[in-house]
Amino acid sequence: MNTKLTLTIEQEIIEKAKIYAKEKNRSLSDLIENYLKMITMEDKKDDVKKLSPIVESLKGSFKMPKGMDYKKELKKRIEEKYL
Repeated sequence: MNTKLTLTIEQEIIEKAKIYAKEKNRSLSDLIENYLKMITMEDKKDDVKKLSPIVESLKGSFKMPKGMDYKKELKKRIEEKYL
């Protein structure tokens, strides 16, 4: 059952979120609903292992260049190391 919800969010955030949703061919309501589902899933939280503080601080710091095929790059590096 769907229920209408009113939220108060900064206009700039709403505009950016609408653009993001459009790029993903999804509605803003769908994005918000799925986000809320994700953060409220208790079963998943128990299964996920906590990252160490060092790893957590590094999370998201690497941005892969567009068009980079990491599988090819990994294969190349492994071949260089072992062959």
